[in-house]
Amino acid sequence: MFIGIARFEVFIPASRSLKDKRQVLRSMISTTQKKFAGAAIAEVGHQDLWQRAVLGVSCVSDSKQHCSEVLQEIERSLGRFALEGAEIIDRSIDVVSSEDI
Repeated sequence: MFIGIARFEVFIPASRSLKDKRQVLRSMISTTQKKFAGAAIAEVGHQDLWQRAVLGVSCVSDSKQHCSEVLQEIERSLGRFALEGAEIIDRSIDVVSSEDI
């Protein structure tokens, strides 16, 4: 079993309040959850900042390659939210075997 973990730091320059930020994040998270039902996604950092957020994503698979592909596709999907004013400014993706934990 393999566990994929990703961290995406998001910049939302048009956000002028936490309410604006939450609206964009809600859209990003719900779209990702619908499209990638097997993955989990949540805001995990910078909750008190108006224009920054950190999204954590995880997935589990029997294949390391499949985990990597899913997380890369999620990154591309999140990147499409640039039209709504959100851009990924930093990312890290890691896939580990359950035996290594």
